[in-house]
Amino acid sequence: VSFNKVFAKLGIDMKKPDAVSVISKENFRERAWPLPARDLLYVGRATERKFCANGIATIGDIARSSPVFLRSLLGKWGEVLWTFANGNDASPVLHVGEEDAIKSIGNSTTTPRDLVCGEDVRAVFYVLCESVAARLRGHGLKGCTLQIHVRDCDLSSFERQGGLDRPTFLPCEMVPRAMELFGANYAWTKPIRSLGVRMTGLVPADTPAQVSVFTDETARAKAERLEAAVDALRRRFGHYCIGRAVLLREGEKFNISPKDEHTIHPVPFFKGSV
Repeated sequence: VSFNKVFAKLGIDMKKPDAVSVISKENFRERAWPLPARDLLYVGRATERKFCANGIATIGDIARSSPVFLRSLLGKWGEVLWTFANGNDASPVLHVGEEDAIKSIGNSTTTPRDLVCGEDVRAVFYVLCESVAARLRGHGLKGCTLQIHVRDCDLSSFERQGGLDRPTFLPCEMVPRAMELFGANYAWTKPIRSLGVRMTGLVPADTPAQVSVFTDETARAKAERLEAAVDALRRRFGHYCIGRAVLLREGEKFNISPKDEHTIHPVPFFKGSV
């Protein structure tokens, strides 16, 4: 029982399975702040590692940190976590069965090492686009617009977006567009620290689309069947049972699964239910 959804979720894990925990405006500093940072909603393993590297061990440490510093460390989610830790979440609770439409689906990752060439970037884009495409297919959606997020080793970042010729959930169509946007907007003055990919302009996967005389529709249908087969294999045997050859030159370095290893936010929490 709490005065906001974040602390209500936190209280659920305090006395499992059958007990009631009360986190109030008066006691949340005593009850929530001593807990490990990983117990706070949306603090996944990657975020926890960043916190540990910067001396942030508890929820109280997050609350007492500067929101400006947290934003420099985690982007906008740094400020969100600061808000959560300080008990300032005021997001509404929806009625049972009420859902917000998914507006976009994306993934980002801090790379195992700094990226220094186009082939490095292409490999990571394939990992991210595969994750985003799998989630699109899981929701029965395709995307019309692709966005990329790029952050260099000095934590300077930018975002760019561009339309696709037709709605898609195929990585083989997403990666070339991502590379076009990257190549047109980055001059390699510094190595890359992290990359992100997001699809917007979402439509149902069965939405009719204008075919093109310049597109091999048979090959495109084959690519969609191939991705469905990959989805089935990974559901049964795990993400790493099959992978793209573009990742082999790096061994295990870029063979990551953002879908499994990162906290995902397909629907904004601030409009969700608890």
